[in-house]
Amino acid sequence: MTTRIGILGYGNLARGVEASITQNPDMKLVAIFTRRDPSGVKIHTTGVPVVSVDSIEQYKDKIDVLVICGGSATDLPEMTPKYSAMFNCIDSFDTHANIPQHFDNVDAACKANNKTSLISAGWDPGMFSIQRLYANCVLPDGKDYTFWGPGVSQGHSDAIRRIQGVKNGKQYTIPIDSALEAVRSGKGPSLTTRQKHKRVCYVVAEEDADLAYIENEIKTMPNYFADYDTTVNFISEEIFNRDHSGMNHGGFVFRSGTTGFDRDNRHIIEYSLKLDSNPEFTGSVLIAYARAIARLNAKGDYGCKTVFDIAPALMSHLSDYDIRAHLL
Repeated sequence: MTTRIGILGYGNLARGVEASITQNPDMKLVAIFTRRDPSGVKIHTTGVPVVSVDSIEQYKDKIDVLVICGGSATDLPEMTPKYSAMFNCIDSFDTHANIPQHFDNVDAACKANNKTSLISAGWDPGMFSIQRLYANCVLPDGKDYTFWGPGVSQGHSDAIRRIQGVKNGKQYTIPIDSALEAVRSGKGPSLTTRQKHKRVCYVVAEEDADLAYIENEIKTMPNYFADYDTTVNFISEEIFNRDHSGMNHGGFVFRSGTTGFDRDNRHIIEYSLKLDSNPEFTGSVLIAYARAIARLNAKGDYGCKTVFDIAPALMSHLSDYDIRAHLL
């Protein structure tokens, strides 16, 4: 079965989604929707229209899953519930503290319109979330640790760029080595958010912008920077383009726990990712879950889902036999 995909937005993540579609023969890109002038948006896939988002309703019967590639700060809380009334949707909402409310909003829209949507797909939240849950099930007596980086956070970079006076910006999340080693040693340390990571920002400011205002807005931003030691560097556009064009990222998920009647055997589960391209990897995750969402909706399973609700076999292009024969 071919899954017909629409993409809303056309930034780094959307291009990653578009690239992933080319690697999945059971996927077809139908249209890309934009808030910009469509004539100014050039895409990689030939023969696919770029359409104004104002005309998106005309595609309600032509698309199986709409992949929404907006920012978590302001776009997705509005977009995903809105478009889940028209399409099966998937997003990469990554403001962890607001996921329960976002879920409820999307769930209501889906159930009122017999649609199926999945929120917060990607690698964290997403692949890392699954590893945390699996590890908690296996080692109930233990502690969780998640480290991000070193690398570029798309969501945090997007949040920087939305601040008044910012022309461009990028944020690097950097794990603190001493904290990583303490976890790997099996000591089970208690670590605060600030003890695990630092955040380093590179900002190109608009001419005559208030630099002190920008720095304060970044460092005090809740859910993004307020709980971390954050450094803000103001640089020229030339240096930004020369030194900060990459989109690498990655990270680690740990579960440190004990087993035995006396809890005397210690175990450490470690899962890691090292990504040359954050948006391309995230786009690949979204497309795998888009396959699952289309299948669930076809079975009449409506409502909002998270990665915890999706059986791995639903994501695969392989047959059930091939999965059992070659991957089990």
